[in-house]
Amino acid sequence: MKVGLALGGGGVRGLAHICVLEALDELGLRPSIIAGTSMGAIVGALYASGMSGREIKERVKRHIILKDDTWHDVIEKRADLLKWFNVFSADFSRGGFINTQGFFKYLLSEIRRSTFEELEIPLLVIAADFWTAEEVVFETGDLLAPVQASMAVPGLFAPVCIAGRVLVDGGVVNLVPYEHLLERADVTVAVNASRRRSQNTKDVPSAMESVLGTFDIMQKAAFAEKMKYRKPDIYVRPEIQDVRLLEFSKIEEVFVQTAPAVEALKKQLAERYEERSARGDE
Repeated sequence: MKVGLALGGGGVRGLAHICVLEALDELGLRPSIIAGTSMGAIVGALYASGMSGREIKERVKRHIILKDDTWHDVIEKRADLLKWFNVFSADFSRGGFINTQGFFKYLLSEIRRSTFEELEIPLLVIAADFWTAEEVVFETGDLLAPVQASMAVPGLFAPVCIAGRVLVDGGVVNLVPYEHLLERADVTVAVNASRRRSQNTKDVPSAMESVLGTFDIMQKAAFAEKMKYRKPDIYVRPEIQDVRLLEFSKIEEVFVQTAPAVEALKKQLAERYEERSARGDE
């Protein structure tokens, strides 16, 4: 059974994709193709490079202080914690608050692949052309620049220029790019880790929260419209509450809150496999 996996954006919430990858590994289902937007592109690139879901999670955990960590654990992690702290720097001159060059140099060392062709699993990375408002899909050539463009959240990260085009976060045009996989896999799994908006607050958002929140609203509206016309075979929507875009301190909460959706996914995949086996499909 060929599984196509679409991983959406969501900032820190997008690390929920790691739990989905762990579930696929547990079931022995290796995706035949992956499409990713923003954080989904990052996690997808790591996985397509040959890492397992567990390996990616362990790498993430090395760069944060966990609730159960002792002082000895923190001391052992100090080099990785400092590396994570130093990869981001302020950048107010190029259209963003944060310069991600350091992060992507670090990411390159983790992926150990520089082109799409070197990946073990075919990968599609989604970005948006700022000036034409068009979706841009990368699947050949240089890997890191498209991934960087895919997560360039407007106003937060600086845009990326590739082949004369000014590119920003792929979530602007395609939050969860599952439609690119529908004809290229037997079963398409789409994972949406975007924000779950609180219904019980009357608080006035800060300026940055207002901008990012509006971005979320636009993404949600566009995605809902797309889902009316053609849906993925399996839709995974983790119930992740009270985790903002860059709240890396809440990574553990993301993993915990994703668990019920992952269990439901495993059941759906098992059912699909049984159905195909009963029909005699491979």
